[in-house]
Amino acid sequence: MSQPAGQRARRRGEQPPVAVESTSAAGWPVDPTADAPPSATRSEYPSEKRRRKLPEPRRARVYVTRLDPWSVAKAAFLLSLAIGIVIVVAFGFVFWTLDSTGTLDAVSRTIDDVLGTGGFDLLTSLELSRVLGLAAVIASVEIVLVSALATLFAFLYNVTVGLTGGIEVVLSDN
Repeated sequence: MSQPAGQRARRRGEQPPVAVESTSAAGWPVDPTADAPPSATRSEYPSEKRRRKLPEPRRARVYVTRLDPWSVAKAAFLLSLAIGIVIVVAFGFVFWTLDSTGTLDAVSRTIDDVLGTGGFDLLTSLELSRVLGLAAVIASVEIVLVSALATLFAFLYNVTVGLTGGIEVVLSDN
C-alpha cells in the first residue's frame, strides 16, 4: 500500500508524531519537554525510548511427572563410565608424576628411616600395573553403584510424584 509523500505507515502501538513549534540552530525540531540537548536527533530523545516496548518473552511451564527408569539407567551408566575412565587416567597420571619427580623414592626412604632397615619397601609394592588395577576396581564399583542408585531414585521419584505433582520447569525465550 503506497503512502502519500511525507507520510509513513504507523506501526501498532506507535504514538503519532508530536507537533513541535521550535527548531534548533541546525534546523532540527526541538521538543521542549525532552531532556536532550538541542543538537540531538529525534530518535535520541528519552521520551522516544520509553515508548518502545520490547516483546515479553514466551514462557511455558512443564511438569516432570514421570521418569523412565530404563532411560535413567542408560544415562547414568554412560555418565558413570565417563567418570570411571577419568578415575583410571587420574590414578595413572598421579602415579607417573610422583614416580618421575622422585617423590616415591623419598617416601620410601622416609619409611625405611622410621621403621628401620629390612622394613617395608614401598617401590616393590607400588607398580604402575597395580595402581591401574586398583583404579579399575574402584571405577567398576563406582559404575555399578551409580547406575543402580540412579535407577532406584527414578523408581522412587515415580512413586512420590503422585503426592507432590512433579517438578515444575519453566522454559522461556531469552
